[in-house]
Amino acid sequence: MTNLLDDLTTEQVNPRTRNIDCQSTEEIVRLINEEDRQIAEKIQELTPVIAKAVDYILESFQKGGRLLYVGAGTSGRLGILDASECPPTYGTDPSMVQGIIAGGDRAIKDPVEGAEDSAETGAADIEDLLKVGPNDTVVGIAASGRTPYVLGAMKRARELGATVIGLCNNHHTPMCQYAHHVIEAVVGPEVVLGSTRMKAGTAQKLVLNMLTTTAMIRFGKVYDNLMVDLNPSNGKLVHRAKRIISLATGAVEPQVSEAYDAADGHVKTATVMLLAGVDRVTADRLLVETGGFVRKAVKLATNS
Repeated sequence: MTNLLDDLTTEQVNPRTRNIDCQSTEEIVRLINEEDRQIAEKIQELTPVIAKAVDYILESFQKGGRLLYVGAGTSGRLGILDASECPPTYGTDPSMVQGIIAGGDRAIKDPVEGAEDSAETGAADIEDLLKVGPNDTVVGIAASGRTPYVLGAMKRARELGATVIGLCNNHHTPMCQYAHHVIEAVVGPEVVLGSTRMKAGTAQKLVLNMLTTTAMIRFGKVYDNLMVDLNPSNGKLVHRAKRIISLATGAVEPQVSEAYDAADGHVKTATVMLLAGVDRVTADRLLVETGGFVRKAVKLATNS
């Protein structure tokens, strides 16, 4: 008896890795690498599609909304990983980018495979746990594009007025019924049939990196190519914060430390203070008036 899953690209036998169980360790590693090398090229073809998704996310941020990832298994863990990196990297509130996984927090570490089969639970989590609204963007992540938990969440999110994006690794999946926009990162059969934590998971990670990084840059969290909104929460990050201020402004260590302390460790404020030659209060005002963009704040100070 056939199953709809049997026709998915991610469920096909990879002809390039047949008889891999007869290969040496080095040959196996080389085969895996050869398959992985194809992923970036496939993602490159999708950059216009990914860019459109970023614009949806940016619009949510500008309205005070959130980016919410929903997935199961590897896909859910990747969404949670991406979300958890935003507060330390970009100084965001933890609520701004969130991820949930079928099976709840336990599933982050331990498999709760049956949890993905309930569309009703996905819908309930969207409504009860995340309290999704019209200003939010919800990204459903599933290699197959047909995981019931994810589809249930996407369907309910759309009913609640959110912008819904699908990220999958197959063409023409049921995600298309519920999403306003779908990213189909089709990277071919896995090295080991169906092991979608590999190529499919890597492709998803690349796309998620692009979504949050690009949205944060467009939202003013980056000056030049520097993380001027990072949260210096430990010794390593304090050192990085001061180095970023120095790289952004060309200031020497005593000036950097003085500005850093005066700004209470807020890198973006210290950067504007040094670049514009203003005090803390003025730097804060300039950043508020320009929506948090360092470059615009400095230009405003210069033109004042």
